[in-house]
Amino acid sequence: MQIYSNMAKKAILFVLLLVGVVGMVSAQTAGVGAWPTQKPIRLIAVFPPGGSVDQVARILAPALQAELKQNVIVENIGGASGVIGTAAMTRSDPDGYTFAVVFDTHGVNPSLKDKLPYDTIKDIAPVTLIGTSPMVLVASKNSGITSFKQLLEQSKAGKKFSYGSIGIGSLGHLAMARFAKQAGFDWNHIPYRGGGPLMQDVLGGQVELAVGSEFLVKPHIESGGVIPLVITTTKRAAGLPNVPTIAESGYPGFNAPAWWGVLAPGKTPPAIVNAMNQAITKSLKTPAVADKFKAQGIEIIAGNPETLRDFIGKQIAVWGKFVIENNIKEAAQ
Repeated sequence: MQIYSNMAKKAILFVLLLVGVVGMVSAQTAGVGAWPTQKPIRLIAVFPPGGSVDQVARILAPALQAELKQNVIVENIGGASGVIGTAAMTRSDPDGYTFAVVFDTHGVNPSLKDKLPYDTIKDIAPVTLIGTSPMVLVASKNSGITSFKQLLEQSKAGKKFSYGSIGIGSLGHLAMARFAKQAGFDWNHIPYRGGGPLMQDVLGGQVELAVGSEFLVKPHIESGGVIPLVITTTKRAAGLPNVPTIAESGYPGFNAPAWWGVLAPGKTPPAIVNAMNQAITKSLKTPAVADKFKAQGIEIIAGNPETLRDFIGKQIAVWGKFVIENNIKEAAQ
């Protein structure tokens, strides 16, 4: 009787342990499988309203909301070339309800900033590379500049032009700094806190030149508010076929595309990261998103999280080297 009792106890204990393990696995699976049902998803745009990061996030959000069947709320947290918004994302619970849309500055900040409030490897999980776009150098109508050729001639003659970008260390800033150095010019850089304020000043004539993504500047080109001069990719943009490239204007090989990506807090479960990646990929294929991005010059890339991880690594290597070699400092802002 005692033997049976011991065997029964062991059997019961085994069943309880098995149920416990199955229950734990089921709970974990349910936690991922049920995502996102607990609360709205927070999509942080790491630059102020009006710029390309804000616009990309707001075009993507409705399609993502439809795909995930959960509210997706865009929140602008700008400042420090995207660092403040990215830091807010990394400090959030890694539960799959906070993500960030970042810009090309994310690949420069590790070399530009003396210290970041997050670890770019441990605290961040890459989700999706949304896409890339040419940068476009445009002129204010008050500048008197109507072509890149004219700008080159006057720069070579010694005139020092001022150009604005979305901030110290932004890809627009670095692209123009590299070009000016290569061409032997001495241009004055004016940093802004985002694309919205930058475009307001170039439209108003407060700054002669501005460099920004095609996504940012194209609406103002089409409205006649600014004059497109040159683009920073090796090939002409389909949406701006008459605008020459820097590469074909006597500086072969010059290539500096803008890019956008989505990140998550570093400890976000891989299953949720992959689920969000798939949801974004599907959203990018919807006409509501794909057509708008194409119209604004964004070439959709998508790919898996590793695609973004590798891309960011290459950006840090290329532009970080330029920042260090040319002693570009955040303090200059």
